[in-house]
Amino acid sequence: MAPKSLSPLALKLMKGVIALELVGVFGAYGLFQMMNNSPDFRNSVNRRFPSILEVYYKSNELAGVHGIRERDLEAWSAKQE
Repeated sequence: MAPKSLSPLALKLMKGVIALELVGVFGAYGLFQMMNNSPDFRNSVNRRFPSILEVYYKSNELAGVHGIRERDLEAWSAKQE
């Protein structure tokens, strides 16, 4: 018995879900790259979405990259003075 092919609606939905997942992955990668390269961008993320910045710090610490949080706090406190 041959397997049934997907209906056109199911095929469109599957393609849409895959496209949304790809957009999400590339968006997360782009956000990570922007936060990785710009302390000023991290400062604006800290003011608007501190939980996202916390995930960034934690992921870097788990990867073995330490000191980013401390450097940011020093730079931000120097700007305020």
